[in-house]
Parts: sequence; C-alpha cells; structure tokens
Amino acid sequence: MCLGIPGQIIEITNPENKLAIVNISGVKRQINIACIVDEQHPPETCIGEWVLVHVGFAMNRINQQEAAETLKLLQEIADSQI
Repeated sequence: MCLGIPGQIIEITNPENKLAIVNISGVKRQINIACIVDEQHPPETCIGEWVLVHVGFAMNRINQQEAAETLKLLQEIADSQI
C-alpha cells in the first residue's frame, strides 16, 4: 500500500529537471513534479497546486478540499497514536 501526503507547491526550483518546493503542513521539501507536468501543464503553472506526494514525487493533482480532508484524517490517526 502506498501513502500519498497532500502538499501545496510553493516554488519551482528547477524547471528543466522538474523540481519544486512543496509545503506539507508547514514542512518544506523539494520534490520531483515530472509526473504532473506536460505540454498543457508546464512546471510554471504548478505553483499553488495541491498534489499528493509519495517518496519525493508529486503523483497526482488534487483540489484544496480533498487535501484538507486528507490532512485532517492523517492528523486524527496521529492523535490516536498518542
């Protein structure tokens, strides 16, 4: 089973290599956006997009509501482990 964590792309750091910075609940990490860009969606258009991140790759675009719901569920799981 794979787990994708919602994050918001805040910066494109290297368009040629398809690298960006994503904010995941306040933690900023560099990720690869190659799976979500193409001729209709170049890297520059990804800023502000919500994506599911898995092992350093943006795997899929999601909307803000879906991201919020997923982050809420993940927080509830984390809180139940305490």
